[in-house]
Amino acid sequence: MSINAPLNKIKLLNPTFPNRSTGIINGQSSGLLNWNDIAYPQMYDLYQTLLSNFWKAQEINMQDDIKQWDSLSSHEKDIFLRVNTQLASLDSLQTPTMSQVLDYVTDSSFKAIFAVIAQQEAVHNESYSYILSSLVPVSEQNARFNQAKDDPIVQKRNQLILDAYEQFRSHPNAQNLYELAINSIILEGIYFYAGFAFFYNLARQQKMLKTSTMISYIQRDEMQHAYFISQFVRIMLTENPELNNPANIQYAKNRIQEAVELEKEWAGEILAEMNGIDLEEFGQYVEYLANKRLRQLGLDHLYGDRENSMPWIQVFSDEMINETKSDFFEQKSRTYTKVTQSNGFDEL
Repeated sequence: MSINAPLNKIKLLNPTFPNRSTGIINGQSSGLLNWNDIAYPQMYDLYQTLLSNFWKAQEINMQDDIKQWDSLSSHEKDIFLRVNTQLASLDSLQTPTMSQVLDYVTDSSFKAIFAVIAQQEAVHNESYSYILSSLVPVSEQNARFNQAKDDPIVQKRNQLILDAYEQFRSHPNAQNLYELAINSIILEGIYFYAGFAFFYNLARQQKMLKTSTMISYIQRDEMQHAYFISQFVRIMLTENPELNNPANIQYAKNRIQEAVELEKEWAGEILAEMNGIDLEEFGQYVEYLANKRLRQLGLDHLYGDRENSMPWIQVFSDEMINETKSDFFEQKSRTYTKVTQSNGFDEL
């Protein structure tokens, strides 16, 4: 397979092909999904995990936060609204992007998981709107969304993701799908955490606890999405070894390193004057997250042996997020390290 050749847009039904897909991209599959006959049976466990996480914003009663809103300082209110709409702007990219990927993934079990992720991202986006609607009028909401569009740091962060996503939309090939996936891992697994730190720090002070609860649900989903997409990348590289080349390995490392610096820059903008948050500690925490994402991809650390410098952010333990320890791979990839129980398959 040429990594730059257009991917086949999958027909809904191919009766002459087997039900069990022969590959996650450019494979053969009838289009019928029998969860008892799939190429990677562990995907059913992951699908069930995602379903078990189902929640709706309206399940969280915001009355306590509404009462507490006016007691926040003007600075806390400003950052609260900036972070909320910035996170919403990121999640707005995910539903249409994951939906488009569906058209080019051969394996029906992977299609099902991408569909669930797309739906969950829509819930996240609604949740940010639900928080806003509980606290400020529509005019203020609209002003804050416009602020997120115009903020130069937000634009710079988002543009790197957008470029990769738009490149795949314009030229859907294996190489661009790989780059889209790496950037999606960054969006879900690195870019959210300065915002999460802000909300959890408020919660540590017994402020806006309902918002923090909702953020913890979003974090749980995002961690699971980043985990799934990292495994999607590794399976794609195992099935298509021509993608598993030094340039792509370096691309992943470079983009993750760049994302770390952008997240530190954003943290310096929104967390600098927050009581209880040390920016140096947060920088170490983002590097710790980056090492986790690299491990999920089967790559070496970029930041030594970083430990969690801000354990209070880790609302959900790794064991709670994912208990899957089985090996997804049928053959050892040449460059990306094959996942085992001991080298981080649980690492989220």
